[in-house]
Parts: sequence; structure tokens; C-alpha cells
Amino acid sequence: MKNQVQLITYVDRLGGQLDGADLARLKKLLCEPGQPLAGVFGGVHLLPFFHAIDGADAGFDPIDHRQVDPRLGGWDDIKALTEGLDVMADVIVNHMSSESPQFLDFAQKGEASAYAGLFLTLDAVFPNGATERDLLAVYRPRPGLPLTYATLQCGERRILWTTFTAAQIDIAVQHPQGRAYLASILQTFAANGIRMVRLDAVGYAIKKAGASCFMMPETFDFIAEFAAEAKALGIEVLVEIHAYYQRQIEIASQVDWVYDFALPPLVLHAFAFKTAAALKRWIAVRPPNALTVLDTHDGIGIIDIGADAGDRAGHPGLVPPEELDALVERIHAASQGQSRKATGAAASNLDLYQVNCSFFDAMGRDETAYLLARAIQFFLPGVPQVYYVGLLAGHNDMELLARTQVGRDINRHHYDATEIARDCERPVVRRLIELIRLRNRHPAFGGAFSVEASGADELHLRWQQGADWAALRVDFASLAHELSFSADGGATERFAFS
Repeated sequence: MKNQVQLITYVDRLGGQLDGADLARLKKLLCEPGQPLAGVFGGVHLLPFFHAIDGADAGFDPIDHRQVDPRLGGWDDIKALTEGLDVMADVIVNHMSSESPQFLDFAQKGEASAYAGLFLTLDAVFPNGATERDLLAVYRPRPGLPLTYATLQCGERRILWTTFTAAQIDIAVQHPQGRAYLASILQTFAANGIRMVRLDAVGYAIKKAGASCFMMPETFDFIAEFAAEAKALGIEVLVEIHAYYQRQIEIASQVDWVYDFALPPLVLHAFAFKTAAALKRWIAVRPPNALTVLDTHDGIGIIDIGADAGDRAGHPGLVPPEELDALVERIHAASQGQSRKATGAAASNLDLYQVNCSFFDAMGRDETAYLLARAIQFFLPGVPQVYYVGLLAGHNDMELLARTQVGRDINRHHYDATEIARDCERPVVRRLIELIRLRNRHPAFGGAFSVEASGADELHLRWQQGADWAALRVDFASLAHELSFSADGGATERFAFS
């Protein structure tokens, strides 16, 4: 993976028209000289582009994980994109669509189906039956039990394991059929030039009677085995987990890459409470093999800096509980109450541990503070990723939220070509693009990172490689700041945030 900023985007939501040419159109936008985003990014994470992209969970419930949705293009378009950029794709490890050919066959034939072993049922996890205590022990990201009662077309009655929605049927990943299915996805990706994958919802993939069924030792074993299969095909693996921060550190020691999901709420906390103390504590222990993010297709994580849900007293979070609660309220206030309408019980299909809001709106649309937040992200060790809405300093899409009633859609706007061209001319977006180019090109970011001594309200970060250096200073109390860096001939240059 190149040490350059990557873009996270849906293919159809960044200038897409669903006419079969969206992938080609995206390649033009990112690679063709004269386009507003040409040469800005070193890689791109393409959010689910599989058949079909408009299911129950915006493509995270694929009918056919090995087929490109023809409304976007085909595998030749993916391969063409990999010629100029590192491309990351999702392996949706935990589940597949209830509309998939495999599940439809199972629904029709039951145990006589060739795919009967592919789908996880209650009996498969609890062959001797489940007690109330067993079911309450299962970690839940959403309200309710992870189970769906179903009467199959053949007349069989089954209780299916459905971690997220009834339309997303969990895969029996340890069954030979489950293993073969997931292996076939990796093989398809490798054949088409994809060299990075994100394991979506992998923390829930292994189920065990009497346990939490989330990030257990057996889960780590499964991740290690799957990652070894990927590496044999020349593919790097990113593990996506929202969890207590110490668990994130443990996970990072066993995989290629993890997300730094603690960073977004900690940056917001630093600006809201005018202190760098919690952020500096995290920087001192955070794993270096992280993809740094401020925003993704999901919400802003809260669990990532809070106390361990299983033991609040013995395992405190990076910020006190009362400050975490206050931070959520400040996000709601900064967004003029819009995030409240998309978070918690206010909208369907929501994770319990996230606040849904565009990051720009979460910062009250303060352009200087927003660019400083991006500078902090880019200065931390790891590979930065910028979500397409964040790239364009996007606002909450209240119209889309009202139409779908899916909370995360508040931050999943559909941009047409006119909007992209217009927003790329906004000063805040132009300066962000300049900041990305600086992060990609300056040689200091390939050297040694250090945190310099400063007061509790200040953050001083530095990169040094030989005579090349770059330094960032932010005072959260006064909002005084400076980003300076070495230039040709020993001169010092400064980045203008406003």
C-alpha cells in the first residue's frame, strides 16, 4: 500500500449516472489530466460495487459478490482503474443477501439444497438449545436478537442467524461451503487487479455458544487464516472493527491494517473541550499500521473512545463518560440538530455506537478548524483515507435521510458532475486538496514521526527525513496554529489554512 492519501467513495454517488459507465467516469475524474481530482489520490477504496448496489444496506448485502453491478460497469473497468491507483474492495465476510441465488435455492429445497451448509442457523451455534443467558451474552450492534424466524418455501421452519437485518443472512464461515464461497471472492478480486481488501463485519463472523460472538480468540484465528489466503494471492488485508480502544490495539498486532476509529471523536473532543490531553494519550499508544480516517460511509464512532462496555470501572475509556455524553450533544448542536434526527432511535438500520453526521457539519462548518482536523489526520503515522463527502466538505443530506429513513444516508449524498465541479472551487475544498498533495509529495512523511513537548492544550507533531521536515502546531484553547515545512534551498514554507 502506497504511503499516500486514499479516497473512500461509492462509485455511483460521485458523479454516477447508473448507465454502465460509472466506473469509467470515476477513472476519468481521478486520473485524467485536467479533471479536478486528477492525481490527487494514491488509491481508492471502492465501497460495494457488486450486484446489487441498492439492496437493504447500500451494497453491503450482495446478491452476487463476484459480479460488478452492470449499472456501474464491469471487471474490465475495475482492472483499468487499478492501472493508475491502488484499489481496495470489500469482502463482506459475515453475510450475503436473502435474494442471492444460493439462499433462494436453500429456501426452495431446505436441507436438500447444495447450499444448505452455507447459511448459519440457531441450531448450528446452539445444538443443545439456547438459554436466555446465552442469548443475552451475544454482543449486539443494533437492537434486538440476531435471529430471524423463517418458513422456507419447501415448508421447513428455521431460525436463521441475521446479525444486521433479516435481508442479510449470516454465512457459516467455518463450514466448507462458507470457506469456499469466501475464497472464490478473493480469487475473483486477485484476477482483476485488486490488491487490498477490507473485511467488513468480520468481528461478528464467528459464533460460539455461551460467548459474546464478537472478536473472540476464535475470531482472531479466523482472521489470521483468511488473511493468509489473501496474502498468498498478493492481497493486503484491512480489518474493520469498532471496539474498545485496547481491543483495537490488540487486533492491530495480528493483522496488516486496522482503522484508527478513535481519531474522529478524539479530534472533535479536542476542539470541543479545548484540550489535547486525550488525543495525545491516544497518539502515544495507537498502532502505527492504521488507516487514519475522520469520516467513512458509517457514522462517527463513540464506542472507540468510551469505557469497555463489559467493565466500565476496570477499563476506562480515553475520555470520561460525562465528556463523551457531552461530546455527542455538542455534535448535535454543531449540526443544528440534524445529526439527532439520524442517530439512535431516530432512524432505522442504525448502529447503537455511532453518531450519524457529515464531519464538516459535526465541526459546525468551521472551515479553518476542519482543515486543521485534516492536517492532524494527515500528520499521524499510517495511511490517510478521505471519504468523498468529507473531501467536498459536504453537508448533511436531510432530503435523502427523509426519503430513505436510514440514518447513515445523512452522510451518503449523491453528487452529480455539476456539484463536483462547483464544490472543487470552494476555498475549503481547494485548500484540502492542496493539503492532500502536500501529504503525498513531501519527503518528510517517509521519515521519522515525533510528538514534541507542549502544554495540555497544544499538539505539536513533526516528521523528519534527512534535511526534509514538516511540523504542525495547534493550540486548541486559542486556535492558534501553524503548518510549516522545508522547501528547496533550505527555505521554510507555511500552509495557509484560511
